[in-house]
Amino acid sequence: MSRSTTRSRSGGNRPNFYDEITNKIIAELEKGRFPWVQPWGTPSAKAQLALPKNASTNRAYSGINVLILWGEVIEKGYGGQSWLTFRQARALGGHVRKGERGTIVVYADRFIPDDAKRRAAQSGGESRAIPFMKRFTVFNTDQIDDLPDEIATAAPPPLLGTIEPRVEALIKATGIDFRIGGNRAFYMPSQDYVQVPPPPVFFEPINWHRTALHELGHASGHSSRLNRDLSGSFGSRKYAFEELIAEMNAAFCCASLGITPTVRHADYLASWLEVLREDNRAIVRAASLASKAADYLLGFLPKADDASSTAGRAAA
Repeated sequence: MSRSTTRSRSGGNRPNFYDEITNKIIAELEKGRFPWVQPWGTPSAKAQLALPKNASTNRAYSGINVLILWGEVIEKGYGGQSWLTFRQARALGGHVRKGERGTIVVYADRFIPDDAKRRAAQSGGESRAIPFMKRFTVFNTDQIDDLPDEIATAAPPPLLGTIEPRVEALIKATGIDFRIGGNRAFYMPSQDYVQVPPPPVFFEPINWHRTALHELGHASGHSSRLNRDLSGSFGSRKYAFEELIAEMNAAFCCASLGITPTVRHADYLASWLEVLREDNRAIVRAASLASKAADYLLGFLPKADDASSTAGRAAA
């Protein structure tokens, strides 16, 4: 399905949010660029690696908003990962500079209408929640003048030598059956265990930790944990969708822990494009599930760790 066909699903000439974000990500993937892997640490990236956060609430953005805001930080050359709505900026004494354009992020949730609650109470049945989505416009703190100095201050990067022990502590704390050996990394859903080759097999030691987080992302979907559909056979669209979740989960976990994300399964590119072209909501669902997986895994970090390292659930 072409992108022009995808746009027509919105019911008019103006594409809806799902069409807009899907078309943008398809265009990036077709160029060989992966939105969850940005060129952190290069001259084109002025901002420090981190999950984007709301500078007023200090809560991290999640899901598709991470991809949207990371893309803006790199494309516009912003020096930080902090964002505010127009009203939040004013409440803090700041002023969005004239001519600056904001970035649209979304907040998705479900609610039960009062009428549905009453009918359910009368009939003794269950009321169904209705999904909804709100859009918000946010501005990077680079676009705002007169903010208090502490608002736009980035957290210091993790100290050298502390990242790997934190990942290893997380692996242990999850309680997931984690085995080291063999010559390939995988998660076995039927037996609920992860296997990763020993660290010397990897070209860079940190790649072992990236791979571990990817496979733990799959394990988070077990029925005893987040209960995702892991039934897809190799080569199927279900399988490709789950790989997309694990890829983004690993990127979100890595960013939270101070590890530069990389692509583990670039060979799935064609399958991911097929999934996105068929379903204009797939990338939003995958990103949301990836954030939930990252939240779940990062929740096992020792309590002494900064609570802001979790993938968060804020929209604006």
